[in-house]
Amino acid sequence: MGLPLVHALFLTLFLLCLQTKAEDFGATGKLAGTCNLFSGKWVYDASYPLYDPSTCPFVDPQFNCQKHGRSDKLYQKYRWMPFSCPLPRFNGLNFLEKYRGKKIMFVGDSLSLNQFNSLACMLHAWVPKSRSIFSQRDALSKVAFENYGLELYLYRTAYLVDLDREKVGRVLKLDSIKNGDSWMGMDVLVFNTWHWWTHTGSSQPWDYVQVNNKLFKDMNRFLAYYKGLTTWAKWVQRNVNPAKTKVFFLGISPVHYQGKDWNQPTKSCMSETQPFFGLKYPAGTPMAWRVVSKVLNQITKPVYFLDVTTLSQYRKDAHPEGYSGVMAVDCSHWCLPGLPDTWNELLGAVLSD
Repeated sequence: MGLPLVHALFLTLFLLCLQTKAEDFGATGKLAGTCNLFSGKWVYDASYPLYDPSTCPFVDPQFNCQKHGRSDKLYQKYRWMPFSCPLPRFNGLNFLEKYRGKKIMFVGDSLSLNQFNSLACMLHAWVPKSRSIFSQRDALSKVAFENYGLELYLYRTAYLVDLDREKVGRVLKLDSIKNGDSWMGMDVLVFNTWHWWTHTGSSQPWDYVQVNNKLFKDMNRFLAYYKGLTTWAKWVQRNVNPAKTKVFFLGISPVHYQGKDWNQPTKSCMSETQPFFGLKYPAGTPMAWRVVSKVLNQITKPVYFLDVTTLSQYRKDAHPEGYSGVMAVDCSHWCLPGLPDTWNELLGAVLSD
């Protein structure tokens, strides 16, 4: 069940093809216009954050860093400022009116939960007395703003493709998406996956990878990611009606466990209180970003790339650190209020066009 020679040869050619530069890839999956919302800098803004976590009922406890004892709040005070155009300040009332009666779904892992919580709080802050209800069943969570008929959904799936329990064990099926039926009928879909593709050992939730009904004990993770995303892209091609549904893909959310990524090798995200302010992030563009860009460029239907990778790489200060109540050190998720609010400001700006 080892990786056959043909896969090894394909992997070599595949990695050679992933030479896409970040500046070559536009915000829509094709080249964008003159406004690049994703190239800019972080600036201090005393008017931030956009909501108070103590008054928002939708913050998952693991993201409520203040509740778990983080004393500094400077990380909440940074606003993203694009170089080439202004990023409108989020207006929750306008958003609720524009998407009255609509359905917005985030599909992905715990980083999608991060973004789902964030948008729910951003909207709740504008209408705190409006009736809003949270419900959850299995992989599906929902926040309904009943006075506006707007429903926010979260569908938890670590890989987008299927992870099934078979007789041989847990099988990650790179060419199968049965869960996609739950994603139908939405007005906006925001997809995300990468976080779990890197897990190995005891934290790896699968025993085998399956492609074309063949089982493999392991596979190069970038190749597996490419195959899985290609299956997702085919799902979009078959099932999405662009006249009804707008599709987004959230860029790679970086981790900050290794300070060498920002030229401080003895550090991690622990006790970091300020963003990286250099002109270019030393670690460069992640290989996973190149996989995403390659797949998105192959989709003919419109998919907007929320290319938050670089702006998120700068935010080594915005993780829960030791203040999640779940992990001793968390340099992968994000405090709320915090960085996911910017992801949603960018989402809101694109949706308002």
